[in-house]
Amino acid sequence: MVTLATTTGNGKAFISHAPGYWPEVAPELWNDWKWQLKNRVTTLAQLERHVDLSEEERSGVLLSGDKLALAVTPHFFNLIPRRKNPDDPIRRQVIPRIEETWTSPYDMADPCGEDSHMPVPGLVHRYPDRVLFLVTDRCASYCRYCTRSRVVSGVGEQELHTDFEEAFRYLEAHTEVRDVLLSGGDALIFSDDKIDKLLGRLRPISHIEFLRIGTRVPIFLPQRITPKLCGVLAKYHPLWMSVHVNHPRELTIEVKEALERLANTGIPLGNQSVLLKGVNDDLETMMTLVHKLLMCRVRPYYIYQCDLINGSAHLRTSVAKGIEIIEGLRGHTTGYAVPQFVIDAPGGGGKVPINPGYILYHDNEKIVIRNYEGKIFEYPETGGEQSVQFAPQREYHDEYLYS
Repeated sequence: MVTLATTTGNGKAFISHAPGYWPEVAPELWNDWKWQLKNRVTTLAQLERHVDLSEEERSGVLLSGDKLALAVTPHFFNLIPRRKNPDDPIRRQVIPRIEETWTSPYDMADPCGEDSHMPVPGLVHRYPDRVLFLVTDRCASYCRYCTRSRVVSGVGEQELHTDFEEAFRYLEAHTEVRDVLLSGGDALIFSDDKIDKLLGRLRPISHIEFLRIGTRVPIFLPQRITPKLCGVLAKYHPLWMSVHVNHPRELTIEVKEALERLANTGIPLGNQSVLLKGVNDDLETMMTLVHKLLMCRVRPYYIYQCDLINGSAHLRTSVAKGIEIIEGLRGHTTGYAVPQFVIDAPGGGGKVPINPGYILYHDNEKIVIRNYEGKIFEYPETGGEQSVQFAPQREYHDEYLYS
């Protein structure tokens, strides 16, 4: 089904919007990933040629040049309706707004503390057995809430100077590293040959058990997921991939086909969403998203609380909203559809899982729990191996036990 984007619809259907705002483009060009990159929307004039901007958006574009570049692939831009609606969940993710220039006392340039955990340029070693390898500072399109906006797109506060040979030497020397995540930027905008060489350099390191790629290319640029690329990736199993989808409308026919192509290559797929105000901060949207992801053979993996990145306050929700969404998913749909809600602890503390309070009381004799319906159950402590000293800090369990 091919249709122009509108503000109506719940995003449940898989739809193609091609060629959308580019009706004169031949299919063979439209489906060429290099054409998509060369013809990205990157200027105010291009934006105004296609959509009606609000004053907040127009000002945001004019001021975005020293923070995070504007770039949106034609494929993803086609998801944006023409009419003026700055609150559309797709355009909120990729079109700058004046609010990006506002400062909050909580904002940080490097909220995850990556720079302080970088033993060599471009390699982040924050967890005991895994590393993050920042292989490029470029993406197919740029998300306005990007946690690495300080280094990506070429206009940020810093420049990324990854030293590949030094990184390889570090990985060879540190035998505790069993898992390498390629990110950036986005490694899948590299040529097939460059991806082949990069993975081929990592795979012979004997203690690296598996490789991962964190990418939004299948969503921003599904044309990139060619049979040839899949053939390259298939050489380096076990290889896992984390994609990034925030709203069900992003899962178009083309994206579904790209994800299925990756799955058919034997690559396990997980999704990492960011909880964003006005984008996916309601249960109905998130329920639709996780169901569509499963239909694309992608396991919902994480929902991130939006990092405290500079200029993102207008997109951040309360933590309570994330807990509310998980509460509404767990038990109400299949467990495969329920991601883990996490906060990346500010300053480099790593990912911390945040869950609704299902444990109401716990001592050496029993644990008192509630289920998704609010019903209360007791389970006896019969193991006796260790002393249990746990009770919720607040006395909210009394509401369940004695009401």
